[in-house]
Amino acid sequence: MLNETITLETITFEKRDGVATITLNRPDSANALNDAMAEELLDALQQARTDATIRALLITAAGKAFCAGQDLKAVPGNRSVAELLATTWNPIVRRIRELEKPVVAALNGVAAGAGAGLALACDLRVASERASFVILFSKVGLIPDAGVTWALPRLLGLGRALELAWLAEPVDAARALELGLVNRVVAPGHLMDEAGALARHLADGPTLAFGLTKRAMNRALTMAFPEALEYEGMLQEVAFHSADFGEGVAAFLEKRPARFTGG
Repeated sequence: MLNETITLETITFEKRDGVATITLNRPDSANALNDAMAEELLDALQQARTDATIRALLITAAGKAFCAGQDLKAVPGNRSVAELLATTWNPIVRRIRELEKPVVAALNGVAAGAGAGLALACDLRVASERASFVILFSKVGLIPDAGVTWALPRLLGLGRALELAWLAEPVDAARALELGLVNRVVAPGHLMDEAGALARHLADGPTLAFGLTKRAMNRALTMAFPEALEYEGMLQEVAFHSADFGEGVAAFLEKRPARFTGG
């Protein structure tokens, strides 16, 4: 499997041992999104989708912040906000949610505004003890965007989601773990080891089944229970005929670890 690292203007993209790592790399701007970063992120996410050797994705950031949201200095005064969202944040978070491979966020610092939306779009979140969330839109008279209004109520329930959105108070890593915003909290020096090990573990798993599970859970959020059961059955039929299912059964019968290939 080919390992490579590509350094672009605003991100780095590394592929190693079945895991692609995207590192936001505008530390002097707290990794706020500008047009160049949006374009490079979308290209990297497309590569993660189409490259069969990539079986898990890890998203992290350089410097002290994960992502401070939109770089307001990069937004012309006459630009439509709806158009900005439609061409940058919305396709980014949609590609993450629709990517049928595990996506892990390694949160090194604050995820603020739309940067919180980027973190919440990922499937699993490993946070440094120095990480935090701030849903700060109300501080400037805006509503949450970048998928935050979709993700927060599903993770926290409506009351907690409104509390975070309206009060715009920082949520530190320990509180984020308690609320369910993150899956694990680790010491800063162990963040990439922990998140990387999780991503590699997922990359060694049954990629097709993982992707179908993600698809089923995404759809189930808007389905009635009988519809969800029917949809499960349809996707289970696909998984049942996969090479990974055959390998999983063989490994179980032979009492050995499964060697999944992702198909």
